Amino acid sequence: MLRLLDARTGSHAEVKPARTGLLRVCAHVPGAARYGATALRVLLVADLVARVAELGNLQALTVLVTGDESADRVSALEAAAGALGIHPPAGRARSGNAPALLGGPADIHVVSGGVEVHDAQSGVVTRVGDVHAHGTGVQGEAADPLTADEHDQLAVRLALMAFPYYQPADLTDGVVADARETVRDWRRRVARWAESPSKPVPAHLAETIRAAFGDLDTPSAVALLHDVAHDDSVPAGAKFETFVYVDRVLGLDLPSEIGKPA
Repeated sequence: MLRLLDARTGSHAEVKPARTGLLRVCAHVPGAARYGATALRVLLVADLVARVAELGNLQALTVLVTGDESADRVSALEAAAGALGIHPPAGRARSGNAPALLGGPADIHVVSGGVEVHDAQSGVVTRVGDVHAHGTGVQGEAADPLTADEHDQLAVRLALMAFPYYQPADLTDGVVADARETVRDWRRRVARWAESPSKPVPAHLAETIRAAFGDLDTPSAVALLHDVAHDDSVPAGAKFETFVYVDRVLGLDLPSEIGKPA
């Protein structure tokens, strides 16, 4: 069961899909030119929601809701999102038109600060914190997407996931540099662990992972990977399975070094 902080009540609410087997998600980014990196975070949270749903055998359908942005500017935002490993939305809509694309009302509305949702008759409205980027390559204009290389961009994804989604994220050069090194280290470790006999994810880790994903608590999932990486009591094969499983939601391409020369 997925639980999100509902901006209308200030407390966590269970997400209850109106249609069995399908989760409908609206990512609201009107004013994308002004919000820039924060708009990217809206799309990231919608992507994480969809990944968690799919891990639970739900089909997720996401629509990008825009304001009066030009098609080119929205395309630039989607390109920047793609660089962060965010799956493209099923379509675009203006506010009020999303249900037609979704085939019904949204179960979840993901919004940024200052954005009002006027068509949220049902479902959970979850608000993401603003992103403050300082020289990290995350631009304030949606038309100027991330400029770092692919690994740097996935490092930005990791850096954002280290903050609770509903709190502001302060991305400094140091924060992104640390995330970049972490991603590289985890990929090297996963490639090394892949050479060991596979073992199941330990039960206590599986329980912690389920709880973290159920609350979209990515900081706890990230912290778990840090702990497992240095826990000598966990066999290498179990570390491999744990990292690969968690990466289905975190989306850091952790198996990418498997089979490559050391």
